[in-house]
Amino acid sequence: MAKTNNLTEGNISNVLIELALPIMGTSFVQMAYNMIDMIWIGRVGSNAMAAVGTAGFFMWLGMAFILIPKISAEVGVAQSIGREDEASVKNYIRHTLQLIVFLAVIYGSFLILFRKNLIGFFNLGDTEVTSMAISYLVIIASGIIFGFINPVFTAILNGYGDSRTPFYINTVGLVLNMIVDPLLIFGVGRIPALGVQGAALATISAQFIVTLIFIITIRIKMPLFTRVKFIKWPNLDTLNRIFELGLPASIQSGLFTIFAIIIARIIAKWGPVPIAVQKVGSQIESISWMTAGGFSTALSAFVGQNYGAKKWNRIYKGYISSMKIVGVIGIFATCLLIFGARPLFALFLPDKEALKYGVVYLEILGVSQFFMCIEIATGGAFNGLGKTLPPSIVGIIFNALRVPAALLLSSEALLGLNGVWWSISLSSVLKGIILTTWFIIVLRKNRYLISMDSE
Repeated sequence: MAKTNNLTEGNISNVLIELALPIMGTSFVQMAYNMIDMIWIGRVGSNAMAAVGTAGFFMWLGMAFILIPKISAEVGVAQSIGREDEASVKNYIRHTLQLIVFLAVIYGSFLILFRKNLIGFFNLGDTEVTSMAISYLVIIASGIIFGFINPVFTAILNGYGDSRTPFYINTVGLVLNMIVDPLLIFGVGRIPALGVQGAALATISAQFIVTLIFIITIRIKMPLFTRVKFIKWPNLDTLNRIFELGLPASIQSGLFTIFAIIIARIIAKWGPVPIAVQKVGSQIESISWMTAGGFSTALSAFVGQNYGAKKWNRIYKGYISSMKIVGVIGIFATCLLIFGARPLFALFLPDKEALKYGVVYLEILGVSQFFMCIEIATGGAFNGLGKTLPPSIVGIIFNALRVPAALLLSSEALLGLNGVWWSISLSSVLKGIILTTWFIIVLRKNRYLISMDSE
C-alpha cells in the first residue's frame, strides 16, 4: 500500500516533529479562528463577548459528537496503514464521514429548535446579551456541518501520515476568516455592521470553503478515496468499532463541557464580565493546550501505525521524545501566562474591569500548564494503542470534581471568584500526574515486547 508518510520507519524524533509541526500549525489555525473573533468582538464590547462566549459553550459541546468519528478516523486509519490493510482504510473513511454528517444534522437541528431554552439556562440577566447569544447560536448551527466535517477530513489525513495538507487547507480558511470577520462585524460600504451575527457568518463561510477544498484535495492526495462507496448502508461491526474507539473521548468531552456550563452558571452570579473573561482567558490558554493537542494527534498517529506494525520499541521511544518536547512547551506556557498576563489579556479585552479579572485568571491557570500539556499528549499515546478509556476515566473524574471544588472554594469565606479558577487549575495538575503515571505502567507491562523488538 502506498503511504503518504510511513511512521514505522526512520529517525523517531524527526518523524514525530515532521508530523507534529503541521498538526500544531493546524491547531493554531483553528485556535486563531476563535481568537480573531474574540479580538474583533472585544472591540464591540463586553456584552458581545459574553454573548459569543455563552453560545460558544454549545459549539464546544459539539466536540463530543465530532470526537467519535475523529478519533476513530485517526486511530483506525493509522492502524490499518500499519497493517497495510487498504480495505480497512476505506472502511474507516466511509463510516466516519457518514457518521459525522448524520451527527451534524441532528445536533444542528437540536440547537436551532431549542435555542431559547439553551441560552436561557445561563440566566444571563441581560436581554441584549441573551438576544445576541441566540442569534449567534442559530447562524453557527445552520452551517455546523462544515465545522463538523473538516476535523474528520483532517483526522483521516493525519492517520494516513499526511499532516501538511490539512494545515495548508485550514490556513486558507483562517485567511478568509481574517478578511471577512471585520467586514461583517463592523460593516464597510454597503455591507451593514452585523456585530456578533457577522462573526458567525464569517466563520461558517470560511468553513464552507475549507470543506470544498478538502473534498477536491483529498481525492487527489488519496487515490483510494475515489474508490470509497459513500452511498452505502453502514456496516454494524465497523460502527461498533468506531464507537468503541471514539465514545469514551466523546463522553469525556461532552461531560467536560457540561461541567464547564455549570461552572459558567456559578460564575454568572458575578455578572457578565467574568463570563467574558473566562471566554477570552480560555482562548489565550489554548496556546498551550492546542500545541500539546498537536503533539497528541501526532503521537496518536505515530503510535497507531507502529502498534499496527507491532513495533513497541518505537512506541516507547516516541512517547519519551514527545514528553520531553511537550514538557518544555508546558513550562514556557506557565511562564508566559504568569509573567505576561496583563499585556496578553489586554490584547483581547482592554476594558479595565475585565482586565483586572483576566490577569488573575491567567496567573492561576498558568500554574497548571505543564501538567495539562503532558496529560493531553499522553492521551494521544493511549488513543494510538486503541485504549481510549484511560484518558476518559481520568478526565471525567477530575473534571466532575471541578464543580464541587468551585462551589466550595468560591464561597465568600474562602476565595470568591478566584476559587473557581483554582478548582480548574488544580484538577489539571492532578490529571497530568495520574494519566502519565498510568501510561508509564502500561509501557512497563509491555517491556517484554519492547525487548523482543528487533529495532
